[in-house]
Amino acid sequence: MRLFLLCLCIFTSCDAKSSSSEYEAGAPQETIVEMVAKSNIKGVKAALDQGADVNTRDRNKRTLLLLATINKNAEMAKMLVTHGADVNMQDNIQDSPFLYAGASGQTELVDLFLKNGARFDVFNRYYGTALIPACERGHVETVKLLANTKNFPINHVNRLGWTALMEAVILGSGGSKYQEIVKILKDRGADLTIPDHNGQTPLQHARLRGFNEIAKILSE
Repeated sequence: MRLFLLCLCIFTSCDAKSSSSEYEAGAPQETIVEMVAKSNIKGVKAALDQGADVNTRDRNKRTLLLLATINKNAEMAKMLVTHGADVNMQDNIQDSPFLYAGASGQTELVDLFLKNGARFDVFNRYYGTALIPACERGHVETVKLLANTKNFPINHVNRLGWTALMEAVILGSGGSKYQEIVKILKDRGADLTIPDHNGQTPLQHARLRGFNEIAKILSE
């Protein structure tokens, strides 16, 4: 009986020690990565406060902030930024927190990242900006924010030969949100004459697709 109680005491003591040291500096990277994946904000903050690297990456080189952005966890993202997370670090497929937030239309995070060092010369795997996929996917508010951001490269051309405006026309539906996006870009000074690799302009593509309202906006 005494031997049993002694073993139980040792086991309990070891288990408590393991739990208390879970967030200590030097803990395996997977620990904090898993906590971000599980939205364990309290645990992640404890780990960071005890010296964990806020720019820890997973096996695909996704940072904690990128994982939080992918999960659309704004609260986690804000906490990580407060601890100095880099909004521009890219993973194996060249996604960064800023680029992903733009592409997925997370306007709140785009704004946060713009205020915390977002760079405009870091591009995605298509050599595109945060604005281009935002236009493609019809994220009006994100487009509005980026297009109105000082010095944002609104006329950047990706490796497909498309600007943000071109992407809105070619890959959009021609519906109301794409009409609004085209108008936003035009009003912010987007160059309407930049052609694609085949020499076709956004206006020509709009007419070919029967997007009469967009063609009207572009030709006014």
